[in-house]
Amino acid sequence: MASRARFPETSFTPQVLTPDAVRFLVGLHDHFNAKRLELLGLRRARQVRLDAGELPDFLQETETVRTSQWQVAEAPADLQDRRVEITGPVEAKMMINALNSGAKVFMADFEDSLSPTWNNVIEGQLHLQEAVRRSLKFVSTDGRQYQLNEKTATLVVRPRGWHLEEAHFVVDGQPMSASLFDFGLHFFHNAHESLERNSGPYYYLPKMESHLEGRLWNDVFNHAQSERSVPQGSVRATVLIETILAAFEMEEILFELKEHCSGLNAGRWDYIFSIIKKFSHSKNFILPDRSQVTMTVPFMRSYAQLLVQTCHKRGAHAMGGMSAFIPSRKDAQVNEMALRKVREDKEREASDGFDGTWVAHPDLVPVAAEKFDRVLENRPHQKTRLRGDVHVNAQDLLNVMPGEAVLGTISAAGLRTNVEVALIYLERWISGQGAVAIHNLMEDAATAEISRAQVWQWIRHSRTTEEGRVITFERFEKLVSEEMSKLQSASPASNFARAGMILTSLVKAEKFPDFLTVFAYHSLNDVMDKADMKIAG
Repeated sequence: MASRARFPETSFTPQVLTPDAVRFLVGLHDHFNAKRLELLGLRRARQVRLDAGELPDFLQETETVRTSQWQVAEAPADLQDRRVEITGPVEAKMMINALNSGAKVFMADFEDSLSPTWNNVIEGQLHLQEAVRRSLKFVSTDGRQYQLNEKTATLVVRPRGWHLEEAHFVVDGQPMSASLFDFGLHFFHNAHESLERNSGPYYYLPKMESHLEGRLWNDVFNHAQSERSVPQGSVRATVLIETILAAFEMEEILFELKEHCSGLNAGRWDYIFSIIKKFSHSKNFILPDRSQVTMTVPFMRSYAQLLVQTCHKRGAHAMGGMSAFIPSRKDAQVNEMALRKVREDKEREASDGFDGTWVAHPDLVPVAAEKFDRVLENRPHQKTRLRGDVHVNAQDLLNVMPGEAVLGTISAAGLRTNVEVALIYLERWISGQGAVAIHNLMEDAATAEISRAQVWQWIRHSRTTEEGRVITFERFEKLVSEEMSKLQSASPASNFARAGMILTSLVKAEKFPDFLTVFAYHSLNDVMDKADMKIAG
């Protein structure tokens, strides 16, 4: 079976892609890839209906799931208290800092904050093996040494979404699902070891659009546990509710994964992107400047409160969204203003009933912990808050229209910021870096998606900025030229020319491109021709 797989060899592949690991991956591909492709086809069919004016609603055919009595499995001991979680890519130094940060959980990310070059993905898997076995170390160029503390955060892994493929690992001529690849390698190498260390194989599941996609993950977990003789129910998954369609199927997603589920997370940035993407052809779903789309606007408030109510009704953790602020080492005034917003955000989440929250930087761990400590005190969570006062209907989740009248305005500065952020992020992503600090915010694929999607949306619907100027392709191209000139002057040996071409293609595409990570994947600097791959085994 191993000879059916082909992949490029690096110095780390012998430790990661062992013959037995390859056989396990091929088995996952054989069992589940056809169903994955079928579900992606259902996504495309659904989008056609949305483009034609259909609006989502709660499913009639699953009403019994929402009205019957059931609970998800009890969370294991090291996932009971999740009051602060920190996230970041699977890079050694960042992993060590995150695991040592004082957060309860660290989400090691193969998705939005990792540029999926082959080296990044394979080295990331090796780093996970080392983190689980507590041997992860890093030495910086200046000689500083980093290693794990005796007490660290609980490790949770986020594989890439169902829509992504791993072009470097080919089975019978077909690229493997990146979801199955990332999950499969981590599970194969670390499930038993994690359980022996009183933890387990824990995952965050991204970008789902339906409960059927949750069912597929549950089938994958059952298969993997059986194949590796891991006790059934050892896997624990937290699902990111980061698409508008998944928001209408929260209970169904929990139900499909109930033997393996720990909770739901309010993935706010991708959720905003999803609103733009799914209704990109509708003039009734036009959002203002990204900075004005906060968790207090009507449709985001409804989404957050429904998530808490749904989770606690079913005994699951409700996890709050990301604070992307990166503290400045130079500007105390910037820090003061930003930290005030972070405190307000975390205080609102704790008061609403969330059991924990996300941060992107170790310095924010105590800031977020303070707000949740005040509410939780010595309790690990607040699942007993059932939020019977919350009554959210379909219209509440879709309460976006008309954009500016409800939420705010589109500004010339917001348009330029979107162009700048998208250019910088794309340049870094195709150069191999998936998380980028820009203007004291940690930008990842989700926030870059919002930036390029808003420009596409504003142009298609001929929106004007508050200064009274229409947003056109010509105005966009002028901004790209201006920003490119500044960025290339500051960094001549860069990939900004390629980033500019990608961004222009994304914005000019007649049909809205679903994901920039799919569109730009083959611009990564190490994507190899399949002919260069060696046959495994």
